[in-house]
Amino acid sequence: MKNTLLRLSLMTIVSTAFVNVAQAAAPLREAIAGDYDAHLGELFVHFHENPELSFLEHETAARLAKELRDAGFAVTENIGGTGLVALLENGPGPLVMMRADMDGLPVEEKSGLPYASKAKQIDPDGNEVFVMHACGHDVHITSLVGTARQMAARRDSWSGTLMLIGQPAEERISGARHMMEDQLWERFGTPDMAMAFHVASTIPTGKLAAAEGAQYSGGDTVEIVVHGVGAHGASPHAGIDPIVLGSQIVLALQTVVSRNLPPRDAGVITVGAFHSGTKNNIISDKAVLKLTVRNDDPATRELLLDGIKRVAENMGRVAGLPEDKLPEVFVSDESVPVTYNDADLTRRLRGVWEAQIDSDVMWDAKRKGMGSEDFPYFTTDPYIPSTYFAVGGTPPEAFEIEAAGGEPVPSHHSPLFKIDPQPAVTLGVEATVLGLMELMAK
Repeated sequence: MKNTLLRLSLMTIVSTAFVNVAQAAAPLREAIAGDYDAHLGELFVHFHENPELSFLEHETAARLAKELRDAGFAVTENIGGTGLVALLENGPGPLVMMRADMDGLPVEEKSGLPYASKAKQIDPDGNEVFVMHACGHDVHITSLVGTARQMAARRDSWSGTLMLIGQPAEERISGARHMMEDQLWERFGTPDMAMAFHVASTIPTGKLAAAEGAQYSGGDTVEIVVHGVGAHGASPHAGIDPIVLGSQIVLALQTVVSRNLPPRDAGVITVGAFHSGTKNNIISDKAVLKLTVRNDDPATRELLLDGIKRVAENMGRVAGLPEDKLPEVFVSDESVPVTYNDADLTRRLRGVWEAQIDSDVMWDAKRKGMGSEDFPYFTTDPYIPSTYFAVGGTPPEAFEIEAAGGEPVPSHHSPLFKIDPQPAVTLGVEATVLGLMELMAK
C-alpha cells in the first residue's frame, strides 16, 4: 500500500511539474508572438528586402548592432570584417554563445513575394549582381534580435554571460574563420557552450531537428591543374591532350568513393567545373578541374584527399607526362571541419524542447546530403560543446501539394526560395531562449 501511495505521489509531482512547465512556457510563446507582430515581422521584411553579399554586410551589421544595443547588450563591431559580438553580463555563471549568419547570395529573386528583394550590389570582382536572402539568413538574424529582447526581459530567471554573434560570409565558408583570426575568444572570452540554428525549407513549420554527431559535413575546395602539351587539333599525336586526360581523371575519381571508402562511411567527390581550351582546332596545354569534397570525419577526409592526389598524378603518368609535369592538386583554405553536435548537450536541449514546446516537436528525418557550414570554426579548436539545430520553414500543406504532383518546395539557393517567416522566426526564438534558460539557469 505504501509503495502504491508513493508511486501515486510521484506521479502527482511529475504531472504537476509538467503542468507548471506548460504554464511557464505559454507566457514566453505569447510574448514572442506579440513581439513578432509589433517589431520582428517588420524587421524580417527589412532584412529580406535589403540583403548584402558576403563580407559586404555593412548595413545589415549596422542595423543588427543597433537592435542588439537597444535590447541592452554591449556591442563590438567590425570583427573579422563585418562581424559583431554582443554581450549581456548577468551575474555569475557560464558564458554561452548563440550565432546567426548575415550574408545573402548573388541570386535574382523570383519568389513572387510582395517583399521580394530587388537589391543589387557590386561583388568582389567588380560585377553588379542581384542579391537575395536565398538561404534564410534573414530568419536567423531576426530571431537573434528576438532572442536578445526576450533574454534581456528575463534577467531574473538566468545567470551568466550571454554572447550573441552576428557572423559574416557563411556562404563563402570563411566568415567564422576571419572572426577567429581576429582574436575572437582572446578578446571576449571562450564560451563554455555554443548554439546556432538554420531554417530549413525541407522541414515543416513547427518542427525542430537536432541530431547527435555530424550535423553538417566537413568540406574541402580542391583544384587540379592538368598540364598537357599543346598541338593542332588535327595532329593530336604531336601533343598530350589535357582535356582527354582531365576527363579520365574525372571518371577515375569516382572510384575513390565507390572502391576505397568503406560502404557505410559517407563521402562525396564532385567535379563542379572543368576549364580548358580556347578554340575548336587547338589542343590546349592546360586544364583546370574544380572540386568539392565532403566528409563526416577526419579519417575519411584524409582518405579522399590522398585518393584525389593519387588518381590525378598516376593518370598523368598513364598519359605519358614527365614527373615534373604531373597534375598538381591544391586544397584551398576554404576547407571547413565537420559541424559536430555534442551528444550530451544535444540530448539535454532536445529534452527541454520536447518538454516545454511539444512532445512531438522534433523532426528526425535522415540526412540526405552533405552540406557544409563554417560554424565549427568557432567550436572545434578549442573544443566547445555545441548544438546546431534546424527550424522548419515550409508550411505542411506545401509538402502535401508537392506530393500530389503540384508545385515543388523550392530548395535553398534557388531564386524561388521562400520561408514562412512568422512560424520560423518565432519558433527559432522560442527554442533558443528555452535552450539558453536551461544552460544558464540560476
